[in-house]
Amino acid sequence: MAKTALGGTHQGPAGASIEQIDAAANLVTLFLARADARGDDPFLHAKRDGAWHAVSWREVARQVVLLSEGLRSLGLERGDRVVLVSENRPEWCIADLAIMAAGLVTVPAYTTNTTPDHLHVLENCGARAVVVSGPKLAKPLLPAVLNSPLVEHVIAFEPLKQEQVGTARFHALSNLLAGDEDAARAAVDLRMGTVQREDLACIIYTSGTGGAPRGVRQHHGAILMNCSGAARVIAEDFGWENERFLSFLPLSHSYEHTGGQFLPICLGSTIHYAEGLDKLAGNIEEVRPSVMIVVPRLFEVLRARIIKQLAKQGKAAEMLAARAIALAERQSMGRGRPLIDRLESAVLDRVLRPKVRARFGGRVKALVSGGAPLNPEIGYFFTGLGLPLLQGYGQTESGPIISVSRPQSGLKMDTVGPPIHGAEVRIADDGEILARGEMVMHGYWQNAKETAKALVDGWLHTGDIGHFDDRGRIMITDRKKDMIVNDKGDNIAPQRVEGMLTLQPEIAQAMVSGDRKPYIVGLIVPDAEWSKEWARDNGVESDWATLGGNADFRAAVRAAIDRVNTDLSVIEKVRRFEFADEPFGIENHEMTPSLKIRRHKIRERYADRLAAMYKGG
Repeated sequence: MAKTALGGTHQGPAGASIEQIDAAANLVTLFLARADARGDDPFLHAKRDGAWHAVSWREVARQVVLLSEGLRSLGLERGDRVVLVSENRPEWCIADLAIMAAGLVTVPAYTTNTTPDHLHVLENCGARAVVVSGPKLAKPLLPAVLNSPLVEHVIAFEPLKQEQVGTARFHALSNLLAGDEDAARAAVDLRMGTVQREDLACIIYTSGTGGAPRGVRQHHGAILMNCSGAARVIAEDFGWENERFLSFLPLSHSYEHTGGQFLPICLGSTIHYAEGLDKLAGNIEEVRPSVMIVVPRLFEVLRARIIKQLAKQGKAAEMLAARAIALAERQSMGRGRPLIDRLESAVLDRVLRPKVRARFGGRVKALVSGGAPLNPEIGYFFTGLGLPLLQGYGQTESGPIISVSRPQSGLKMDTVGPPIHGAEVRIADDGEILARGEMVMHGYWQNAKETAKALVDGWLHTGDIGHFDDRGRIMITDRKKDMIVNDKGDNIAPQRVEGMLTLQPEIAQAMVSGDRKPYIVGLIVPDAEWSKEWARDNGVESDWATLGGNADFRAAVRAAIDRVNTDLSVIEKVRRFEFADEPFGIENHEMTPSLKIRRHKIRERYADRLAAMYKGG
């Protein structure tokens, strides 16, 4: 389908349109309309035994309506909460839609949750049922179920060893797919006729960067508005065709739940479920996605891999890449040289960019970064190499999208673009970004105190500091609550400093600190591959403990920090540093499932080490 003009009809494949998204009463009704239109076209894809297998739109719709009636047959009633714990796979989407089609409320839970994490979610939302994929994820979940007497049913995609935990009864998913399809569809249609956009669709728990997770009440309209705004970007800036999505971020996160599941549904697109991060590169080449939803940390990993591949190809390839990145930076900063840039871009389109695009399947229209701030250098890198990178901005409380960068308004990499269609944004007197619109949550589940802090007169207080540029694009300075205020009262944005540090080949992760202190210090996680190469070249052991105590190794990392310091102001410079004991990760609770660092957890663990860096001046 050709690119549409602004303000025109936004038409996609099989008669789909953005106007239908805007008019939809709820997510289930829109899904069923798309399924009716697409019929036997492939929809959900998963890899088994080395081959990709597809489930059609018609078959997914059949399972959704049957499962919804199966859930109702268990005695579950409208508004009951159902916790969903599963890896990304077709059954996740089917279960999510079926829960909503039954008039229930989906409560996605992270696959990395511990038993206490699960217990917090189960008790806080008052779940009457849980859906789990199989034995592996059931292991930490079932003890929480045992201690949560409200849970009456456990539904599993795969067989579980247990048949009962406490008073909860076990059910195989397949056993709830019985019944008459036509009768089930009629029952769902009748039920969905009473569900409106303002009704609760799901409760998504924040990943807890600053404390106990809170349940965000997302209504149908919040997600539909997000999808409408994102669909407009695709239709108006790239052309809406038969899009193909590769899903690998956790579906329990609002970013993937909306952008990686419901946006493809609204667009009538296909979804392929990645096998995991370790096989992501291969899956990208096989699936050939047209749109990829990614978090900054993964872009950093992909960038490092591409740089190493270019180095193996020789100086000519590295020189061309440097020219491409410089070209993207000039254009982003408004310093373009029209004739020279066109000629240079034409050369790059012939000799470099096709090879890089091929590593991403050759069909990518846009890479979309969200979930955390993106260092502009990463944006210049991918855009320069022929992979347009858009930044999305928002939070779970906004469904999650507030704004997204637009090629037609200029891809300025230090901005996150203009607000999406229907979103209203203003800057408070203290610089905080406030947002209003249908995408804003109705509040936190059973938490009136925090709701009152976040929502004031209909405006969502994002906790982010920023301003608009001269073209109406949002520029974010930092998180209000993460802002470092030194002992002289100066404000320092830690994410900017950390982003610059992790661009160095020697540094994989960093966290800087210095609140109410005279200078900034850092905790550093050295890059694993660089560390091994350094150890080999210097004839020493490459284990963590040995390298951490090696003065020459420390000096090499110090040199990387000093390179960054030359581009920082006096108050931002990292004066001292120490090595962390291990990488920040999800397993040690020092990163969220969306790969943002949990500052409070890291500070707790390394409190003595951080304090020691200020002793002796």
